Parts: sequence; structure tokens; C-alpha cells
Amino acid sequence: MAIGIDPTVDFAFKMLLGNPKHPAVTIHFLNAVLAGSPRIAAVEILNPILGQDGDDDKLAILDIRARDDQGRLLNIEMQAATHAGLRQRLTYYVSSLYAGQMHSGDAYHALRPAISICVLDALLFPSVPDLHLDFRLRNGRHDLVLTDDLQVHFIELPKYDLQQHVLAEATLLEKWVYFFRNVSQLTAEEVVHRLQDSVFLEAAGVLEMIAQSPQERQMYEARLKFERDQIWRLKAAKDEGLERGELTGRIRVFQSLLGLPEASASELEALDIAQLTNLAAELRAQFQNRC
Repeated sequence: MAIGIDPTVDFAFKMLLGNPKHPAVTIHFLNAVLAGSPRIAAVEILNPILGQDGDDDKLAILDIRARDDQGRLLNIEMQAATHAGLRQRLTYYVSSLYAGQMHSGDAYHALRPAISICVLDALLFPSVPDLHLDFRLRNGRHDLVLTDDLQVHFIELPKYDLQQHVLAEATLLEKWVYFFRNVSQLTAEEVVHRLQDSVFLEAAGVLEMIAQSPQERQMYEARLKFERDQIWRLKAAKDEGLERGELTGRIRVFQSLLGLPEASASELEALDIAQLTNLAAELRAQFQNRC
């Protein structure tokens, strides 16, 4: 039977990569993203989910904060959709991780790198084909490195096309992307057979435990519904924005053709979609009567 748990749902994502009981999974993923430079051998999860009693406060923060054996601070998160301010928010998070190390009397050279990794089930940079984008402080003209202490990594899942990659020849990161996109429809045996790595069997086992635990399954389903509702709300807001833009544009055109004063932005913003539709229809009727 297929595992049936989607690891891109943030609760499953945190149970998978922010689980102190399964550090090997987190270490494997981090080495895949950071290309093992330097190679991570140990990781400490700084904000594990504890208690798992369904408390909304515990589920409000589902990013993963960790420290590796190099002392580097990491923020790992899953985003099902892009939204305004995502780039700035990740920049703020990684800056906060970095600055948060400093205490009175500390030396700047003691600061350890701060790294943010965002797995996106959407496209933030559609103009480039790379599924992994790595941002650091550099001078583009001369390729000079100011510091690698601040890093933001994006993994854009939709950019991975299995037809362009043979799994046997895929990189570790490509295997992880394949895992995220396909594991819910596979059995644990199919996962390890296709990816040829025991860590993915352990990762599949974590998802199976979610499926088999009534409490964790309930929390997973709640987060899945929440994410779907959020995506629907974002789409509805975008569609409404497009509709409002079309209606306000039509209203202003008719007002101009009729020689009427053009409505201000604040006046139009105060009207709902139905009122805008009615106003556009009335102005259109007046214009047709003149013709």
C-alpha cells in the first residue's frame, strides 16, 4: 500500500527533517543541499515538535531550526506557494539567526554562518531552469566573495522533470526532490528500490508512522486542509484583484467617453465587486444610449 503522506505538507516536513529521533535523515538532506562542503556529520534540532497534543501554538511554527557540527545555524522550511514578501522574510530570518548569536563582549570573528533553506512547491524564479538556487553576499562584477556567512537556498520542486534525469545517475538533491514529489504514491519498498539509499527507507518509515498514528494523522490532515485553504485564499485574492482591475479600468474608460469626472482610487476601492459590476453596467448603458 502506498504511504499516502505528502512530505510537502509542513507538519510531515517537520516530522521528517526536524525529528531528533532521525538525525540521519536531516544530515543526508543538508549534505545534499549544501553539497557536503564542509560535510555535516551531526545535527542538533533546536525546536522539535514536543508533546504533539494538537495545540495550535505548537503547530504555529513549523519551520526547522538546527545547528550542525560546524556550529552553523540552519532554518529549514517548506512553502506550498509563493507570496509577497517571501524573499524578504527569508532574508530577515537568516539575518536574525546570524545577529542573534552576538552577546555583549563577543567578538565578531566568532560568529558562525547562518543558512536558510526553503523548499518550494511553486516557482519563485521561473526564468531560470535550476531547481536549486544559492544566494550569498558577493560582488557580481568581479565575483568577489564578501562572506559566505549568510546563505539563502531555494529548492523549487516543480522544476524537476523525471524524464530528464535517470534516477541511477541523479544527484542526492535530485533524489530528494524526487522523494518529495513522489513518495506519497509509493510503498517504502518502492522508495528504496528506486532511490538505492537506505536513508530514504528511513525517511519513508517516518511518513509511515504519521499514517499509522491516529493523533499524528489527524494533525497532518488538519495542516493539509489549512494549506489548501491558504492556497485557495491566495488564488481567490489574486482573481479578485484581476477582476477589480478590469472593472475599474472599464469604469474609467466609460467615464472618460461620457465626459464624467473620473472616480478616485479611494472611491473605487470602497466598492465591492458587485457594486463595481453594477456601476460598469450602468455607465455602459449610458454610453450605448448616446450612440
